Amino acid sequence: MKREILILIFLLQIAFFAFPKDVQGEWQSEVYPLIGTDEGLFQLNEGILLPLWTGAGVQKIIFSDRYYLLTDKGIVASDDLHFFEFRNTGLPVHTIKHYDSFGKKLIYAQKELKDLEAHPQRSEILVTATRNSVFLSRDSGRHWSDLGFGSSISGLKCVAVADLPDGNGGTQLVVFLSHAIQGLSYILPDSSNPKWIKLSAGFKIPQGTSGVDEIADILPVVRKDESGNEITDVYIGLSFFPGIYKLNWASKRVQLLWTDKEKNHTVESMVPLGNKILYIQRGSFSSFAMATGADLGTPDFVHKWQDYNGESPKHPNCAYFTENIEGKIYPIALSELWMLTPDDIRAKYQEAAVNRKCIYIPAGQSHGKRLERHLQTVENNGLNGIVIDMKDDLGMIRFDARSPEILEKDAVSRYAITLDPFVKKMKERGIYLIARVVVFKDKKLHYYKDGKYAIKNSKTGKNWQGFKRYNKIYDEAGNVTGRVAEYYDEYWVDPYCEEVWAYNVAVAQELIERGFDEIQFDYIRFPTDGWNQANASYTWREKGMNRESALISFLSHARENIDAPIGIDIYGSNGWYRSGVRTGQDAELLAKYVDVICPMFYPSHFEQDFLAHEPAEDRTYRIYYMGGYRNSMVVHNRAVIRPWVQTFSLPVAYDRKYYGKEYVRREILGVRDSLNVGYMYWNNSGRYDEVFPDFGDKQQVYTQNGNIDLSNTD
Repeated sequence: MKREILILIFLLQIAFFAFPKDVQGEWQSEVYPLIGTDEGLFQLNEGILLPLWTGAGVQKIIFSDRYYLLTDKGIVASDDLHFFEFRNTGLPVHTIKHYDSFGKKLIYAQKELKDLEAHPQRSEILVTATRNSVFLSRDSGRHWSDLGFGSSISGLKCVAVADLPDGNGGTQLVVFLSHAIQGLSYILPDSSNPKWIKLSAGFKIPQGTSGVDEIADILPVVRKDESGNEITDVYIGLSFFPGIYKLNWASKRVQLLWTDKEKNHTVESMVPLGNKILYIQRGSFSSFAMATGADLGTPDFVHKWQDYNGESPKHPNCAYFTENIEGKIYPIALSELWMLTPDDIRAKYQEAAVNRKCIYIPAGQSHGKRLERHLQTVENNGLNGIVIDMKDDLGMIRFDARSPEILEKDAVSRYAITLDPFVKKMKERGIYLIARVVVFKDKKLHYYKDGKYAIKNSKTGKNWQGFKRYNKIYDEAGNVTGRVAEYYDEYWVDPYCEEVWAYNVAVAQELIERGFDEIQFDYIRFPTDGWNQANASYTWREKGMNRESALISFLSHARENIDAPIGIDIYGSNGWYRSGVRTGQDAELLAKYVDVICPMFYPSHFEQDFLAHEPAEDRTYRIYYMGGYRNSMVVHNRAVIRPWVQTFSLPVAYDRKYYGKEYVRREILGVRDSLNVGYMYWNNSGRYDEVFPDFGDKQQVYTQNGNIDLSNTD
């Protein structure tokens, strides 16, 4: 384990005691330090973790008028750390469908909460949020009211609540939120017409992007002025770019206090300590001066135990303790503790899945000279794996399946490979085998039994297909005589259907039993193309289910039944932003059920001016360098981030000008310099003329002027 997490554990073991306070703010009886893990809440007592409550995973611990836990099952409160009470009245639930040999069962689970904060002066006021709505409690979490947000795009990250000046000599209650795409907003819940107002003035727009980037943490800090009056300052830390801001509430404008040239940097879990603020960044603690934002480095009380060599307990998500600094006791609530050990990926099969560097092979090129050419590409370039279609985009099974459940669907291709000798040959060469299994885009299953599993058109009752446009019909004289509808050549099955889940899991199970190392689910999403999206009807959907719960249900079923690494392909934007948008691919939610997330950070698929600032040829490096970091932060390091690397050109402006070996070279260097835990080359036709030998572990960083020096990368 990394040094910083050991420092934290040692601090908790020998020095920190939480002192609960009563409503008047006086510190009372001592308790041992608290740690939240995926297994529950623990006390740390002389190096031993003693369980206090194991009803859910604990993501955050705060103390206001009592202890509050942000858990996988909602908000939990405790006055004494002996009795614990759920306080979820008014918070939303979602429906998860569980499916096994006994049939289906609906589970009503609390929707995941992104954050939990208390009012710094009024202890009974709390605020929390789901991925798309904010909730306020005025009675210590006993009841919650929905403040909404008003955006159809999900992606909330953090919240805060405080009293701020109302402009008339008094104060007013203000609730803040940060959104992955829409930045910072606030609402005045006690006003006559409360509505969310965007606050963007003063934020620095990252070069090559078009808006305020994600905010990781919002911290109200109460201080006294020279007259003894209480004043609340609001500090803001960014998720992915270096930046600390202070809010000027009167002008509704933020002031940049600190930034630097480093491109991947996070200011998370901020805690006030006198005239400074402690925070967690990737791999270490740091702090900054409240007045100026000056970087103060690691606080002295952390330095005192740098040489500690003890053992770490279970993976800690969060901690609550106190520290005596110059005679004053400071409560310290830390979350996102995984950031202190960024190389420790918390996936079930991460050891098998990490550092796999692969090429994609179309199933039709899995034999003869074409297969030998691909294997030579792997060997010549220091790669160690291949991804190959075993269930393709048409739903065809591309191997000699034996399972009755697979054969019953009559989907085995006449070009199916004989699997056993193929696997034997790959193993002899030391090749890591990844089976690509296309899930919900499936033409064969779309038409099976008169469309039993297909998405339906609510207007016609027939199988739904995405509408593209109307094309004119001409007669021999060139006159328009009518029009004909053109549809996308995509055939979808219902992602809510448990029988579709079971079929795809059966495919995966046989592949693992017969020697594949990993399953990679592709098209694990809802359709996005078609003007007639509103007509898509999901007949297998249960009441209360949404797109995210459909994918969670499928992946939880897969996790229970596949004893091997599971990967999923996601859109690049769903790895870049904390939002699933139309696809249902909320990576933050799905990461709990998989081992590998494979974002398609294809430069051709982003807006062509995105990160295309000078030198523009470095754009492909920037996208992969920043994208890998962002995706790992979004999923809290719960999965290996192994991106697909674009090894093809599309007829878009940037590709027409820049595509070639240097384009691909910069992509791979970006992957290496970001996370360096693996990548996969994608070319749909299996052509890899631009593939480079793997660059290994040599790190290349941004130069002082913010550009990239790629001169020493051979």
